[in-house]
Amino acid sequence: MLLNFSKMHGLGNDFVVIDAINQSVSLDAALVRRLADRRRGIGCDQLLIVEPPREVGSEFYYRIYNADGSEVEQCGNGARCFARFVRDKGLSHNDSIVVDTATGRITLQIEASGEVTVNMGQPRFAPADLPLRRDSTEPEYSLNIDGKPVRFGAVSMGNPHAVLLVDDVATAPVAELGPRLESHPDFPNRVNVGFAEVIDREQIRLRVYERGAGETEACGTGACAAMVVARQQGLVDDKVRVHLRGGTLQISWAGDDNPVWMTGPATHVFDGQIEL
Repeated sequence: MLLNFSKMHGLGNDFVVIDAINQSVSLDAALVRRLADRRRGIGCDQLLIVEPPREVGSEFYYRIYNADGSEVEQCGNGARCFARFVRDKGLSHNDSIVVDTATGRITLQIEASGEVTVNMGQPRFAPADLPLRRDSTEPEYSLNIDGKPVRFGAVSMGNPHAVLLVDDVATAPVAELGPRLESHPDFPNRVNVGFAEVIDREQIRLRVYERGAGETEACGTGACAAMVVARQQGLVDDKVRVHLRGGTLQISWAGDDNPVWMTGPATHVFDGQIEL
């Protein structure tokens, strides 16, 4: 069986994108791991699946698998690539594309520049929404790692994020703390871990250890989470440039119950087929 796919990336966060509308696709965790393997497969941080809509009012259903085979709820860089894919492949002719995910509906807007703006929905702070084993919502939480307190903000952007504010992302202990926090028992479904350096009220530098993928070049939901946590603590304004290793995303949030908006590029690398 031959499977058609596209390789894409959003600021270096790379994806295998599969049309499951015009071809039969049956995935399990082992097959996802094979496709994501950079030596024995295609190679990617996440696998994105384009499915027919399940609800009235949406054009597609959007599924995301991490490289370890686990299915997750949301991926911001992937959402931008999803929008470019369905337009480039003629699956949609709209500039504004409504898509359903495991955690709700999002809107993808293709700009005249070719960049994509995504309405990422409202940030959710209640511990049960991540989930996080805490009894009440706080602007900052603490965990003990090797007897030392680690402080972080927590927010769900359709997937769970812990954000640590650091003085310098270049020297932040991403490789050490990232996996420890990702799989900490206080996060029953694991968590994405961001290390954010606030440069000024309009700029943040960020590194993200992604759940099930490790540190990636960029993380769209991570950029949203970092901006939201920093804004909650009064450190940034309502429009922020978030600088990741792969490039820069524009994030805006008016606060309260307003949605978070993310704008950035989506790049097609190549199309291919793989025999399964």
